[in-house]
Amino acid sequence: MANITVRNMRSFSVFTKFTFCKLYSVTQTTNNPMNILLIGSGGREHALAYGLHASPSTNNLYAFPGNPGMRGITTIVDSLSLNDSATITAFCHHNSIDLVIVGPEAPLVKGLADDVRKNGIAVFGPSAKAARIESSKGFSKDLMKKYGIPTAGYERFTQEQSHEAHAYVNDRALPIVIKADGLAAGKGVIIAETHHEAHEAIDEIFSGLFADAGSSIVIEDFLKGEEASVFAITDGNSAVLLAPAQDHKRAKDGDLGKNTGGMGAYAPAPIVTEAVMQRVQDEIVEPMLKAMREEGYPFVGCLFVGLMIENGRPSVVEFNCRFGDPETQAVLSVFQGDLAKLLNSAAIGALDASAMESRAKGFACNVVMASGGYPDAYETGHTIIGLGKVSEIQNVRVFHAGTKALSDGSIVTAGGRVLGICGLGETLAEAIDNAYNGLIDIHYPHRYYRTDIGKKGLNVTNP
Repeated sequence: MANITVRNMRSFSVFTKFTFCKLYSVTQTTNNPMNILLIGSGGREHALAYGLHASPSTNNLYAFPGNPGMRGITTIVDSLSLNDSATITAFCHHNSIDLVIVGPEAPLVKGLADDVRKNGIAVFGPSAKAARIESSKGFSKDLMKKYGIPTAGYERFTQEQSHEAHAYVNDRALPIVIKADGLAAGKGVIIAETHHEAHEAIDEIFSGLFADAGSSIVIEDFLKGEEASVFAITDGNSAVLLAPAQDHKRAKDGDLGKNTGGMGAYAPAPIVTEAVMQRVQDEIVEPMLKAMREEGYPFVGCLFVGLMIENGRPSVVEFNCRFGDPETQAVLSVFQGDLAKLLNSAAIGALDASAMESRAKGFACNVVMASGGYPDAYETGHTIIGLGKVSEIQNVRVFHAGTKALSDGSIVTAGGRVLGICGLGETLAEAIDNAYNGLIDIHYPHRYYRTDIGKKGLNVTNP
């Protein structure tokens, strides 16, 4: 057995009886509360921990590597390695883990879910082959084209084909979208308003702007409409769609500035009507799941569908192989049901739609507080004050995204996106007000945030 240590930050346990780790069966579900290992450390994982903590199907909840905000609702595990799946598997057997939930995309792309499954442990998260739907935009676009899934016109180019790429954009309408093919932390996209900007973007990406992610590119036609995100929880055959969300990618108010990993989100997004959701299910999610099955890599986990909606017609901007961030903070804040039961049923191949009572109760607005300079260079290590005061405010949740706890108990900034301040309300306007009221008392040097998160949803006339 590997030498594993656990730092218990106030272990949450509804039941104290441990069960032996066992091989799972795709034909059975369990009514017994589960021991769960959640992998990840960002705001998305904090939101997942919050939902799992509230689930009656959760027994013991562990988080690796976790973050300071998860203390009190998880047991923080501090001596595993994402680069050594053997230590994770050993931990699972030692602690009778029934379900592993992988939050970030990078370990999924590297095959962590495959390695853990081989040892008889249920995993919510796709195989490495299925995760290519995010790790290669070209792969994803080719699959959509082959199976007739609505998306923008495109072409793919390698670095050796840069001359052809430059020639291609000369003949395309503006604006035009240049994407790094690989993983770029949600920032590998440049929207060129002029041909000069398009040529410049091609050169910059091929010169290493997004490191290895830009060794090849996808050039897409620009889709008009409103962006939205839908999460499909799937066992590879059927799917349950969670509440639709709308992300705010640009750094500045009015959707100006550089692309970021996301400056805030709200859910449910009124632009995604029930009619649109049905089209997403029928024209996008089900055909893509069928495509992946037929290609030999069924997708199990959360299929993130990034959409552009125009006149009620959804088209795919991108697929991701995991929950989105910061949308998850809003989506799971309005989720009604047993989250642990839902995710486990997908992981074992027997999706239980009844685990979700409803997509949403009310509205949630999640505002990201960032470090000054993000998404470019920024400072870390600044002390955050006011967290205790905000925790006492009703209808406000604080999700840690880039924080670190020091030995003296203080919390400091440790990333570009630091916190997500999520307001809840019976209406979207109320949720927005609660979010912004919640962040007033949180301070650290050079903090910044957008002041218009969710407000475009107030102008939608077809909720």
